[in-house]
Amino acid sequence: MSDPLVLGDRDPARLTDRIIGPLFSAASRLWWVCIGITGLGTLALLLLLAWSVVRGTGLWGNNIPAAWGFPIINFVWWIGIGHAGTFISGILLLFEQRWRNSINRIAEAMTLFAVVQAAIFPLLHMGRPWFFYWLVPYPATMGTWPQFRSALPWDAAAIATYGTVSLLFWYLGLLPDLAVARDRAPSRTLRIVYGFFSLGWNGSTSAWRRFRVAYGLLAGLATPLVISVHSIVSSDFAITLAPGWHSTIFPPYFVAGAILSGFAMVVLLVLPTRRVLGLHDVITPRHLDNLCKMILVTGWFVLYAYIVETFIGWYSGEPSEQYQYLVARPFGPYGLATWGALALNGLTVQVFWCRGARRSPVIASLVSVGVLVGMWLERFVLVDVSLMRGATPSKWEHYAPTLVDWGIFAGTLAFFLMLYALFVRFVPIVSVHEVRELIHEQEEEGCDD
Repeated sequence: MSDPLVLGDRDPARLTDRIIGPLFSAASRLWWVCIGITGLGTLALLLLLAWSVVRGTGLWGNNIPAAWGFPIINFVWWIGIGHAGTFISGILLLFEQRWRNSINRIAEAMTLFAVVQAAIFPLLHMGRPWFFYWLVPYPATMGTWPQFRSALPWDAAAIATYGTVSLLFWYLGLLPDLAVARDRAPSRTLRIVYGFFSLGWNGSTSAWRRFRVAYGLLAGLATPLVISVHSIVSSDFAITLAPGWHSTIFPPYFVAGAILSGFAMVVLLVLPTRRVLGLHDVITPRHLDNLCKMILVTGWFVLYAYIVETFIGWYSGEPSEQYQYLVARPFGPYGLATWGALALNGLTVQVFWCRGARRSPVIASLVSVGVLVGMWLERFVLVDVSLMRGATPSKWEHYAPTLVDWGIFAGTLAFFLMLYALFVRFVPIVSVHEVRELIHEQEEEGCDD
């Protein structure tokens, strides 16, 4: 028998109070501790970014030939994490998968916060971030245009498009719930604030009709972006002739890896949020089960890509490609990173064949952490190990990150968590109107879905 969406209270009014009420109550001590820790980490990030701008990128471990270093690793990693939000909200909405309704807003917020972190690194990696406008087509005084054969304008266009559509999709879905918060706000100031952001939503039939049309159109627009954005990011690598990069498998390979890491981050955000806010009857074991199934499916795609990628490198007959895949990566100076990525991304997820493991918060959390670590190791191997061992041994060089590299990466993690903590405090984290609609549908059907 399938699990119901809401195990306990099915009364719509009480359910609304449970989700909207915490917005108007005093912040807990745990929330202040989280804000304090993540705020300090964000402050450290800003200081390290300022130091890097003032002193230059020599503070990092980047060298020749490993000129990309941590910034591009972290950029690809963060963009990948942002993919599951659009997947859950867009594709699952179009396919009318009702289990998305309790977790879609958390996933959408995750997308926005991850895109913010990702956008930091290409700008910083330019060396002169104050010239960021070089990445967009502008009427230059010398009559020249940006170099569109460079990968950077591609990334700028992809991030801007993906971020804009994701923001619009997230904000449009918030309007009915912000109006509910406006109507239930205990003070005039809060009513004005939530009323401003709800854009005058009145809940009329015509408003709902326009909302449905616009929401569906944005979902249809956001869905192909899941494929296009990380395909463009993969082209940064595939258009080059560097050993280990020049491959047509990269677009689907990157997309699968991105969705894998994104679903892992969704699990890590959903589980503590559900526990702290007491939403076990809204975010049920079935939601966790479906999320873990998606991790298992995409994990198989990634494992298959690892095998095919290595086979293509061997089958090419090119000595530099064979050396890259058969020697440098598995047995080179960072061979443990290669094996770690394979084990964490391809093997640990196999535990989700067991239904009990899929529904265990502890196992799901451990596997999700392993996937995120494994996906970061994969990007490290792909970016820097490939550059360290190029086509000619005369260009071989060792790469080692500095404390500034690690500090900036840790700072983005703190910044991400701080944004999420603020989101949980001031925005309804569950789509009230969608959950209420689902309860109504289930009551009409007379069964639990």
